[in-house]
Amino acid sequence: MKVLVYGASTNPQRYAYLAAHLLHQKGHEIVLVGIKKGELLGATIHPNDWVEENIDTVTLYVGPQNQEGLLEYLKKIHPRRVIFNPGTENEILKRNLEEDGIETDESCTLVLLQTGQF
Repeated sequence: MKVLVYGASTNPQRYAYLAAHLLHQKGHEIVLVGIKKGELLGATIHPNDWVEENIDTVTLYVGPQNQEGLLEYLKKIHPRRVIFNPGTENEILKRNLEEDGIETDESCTLVLLQTGQF
């Protein structure tokens, strides 16, 4: 499954970093998008307008204050689902995605992966 980590970071103390590592460890293909350039697990962190095809899941690691333009971006890549990790919840964005046929989930990607519910 191809998973896009939105808000990717090379900082080992960030949840996006931990999620990328666990997704990779569990055999998922990861696509990294963030505001800071870098590399993680041999993958480039792309700018936040990077369009990738065939994304199954987007896992969000940016708070609502940093989600401007995110709806348009997510509509472009049209994933099957978007996971709102703790601190990223946004009812308006969630409603708009669901109206566009994109499944949403307010969960923690790390917990979902560790409990086999991802």
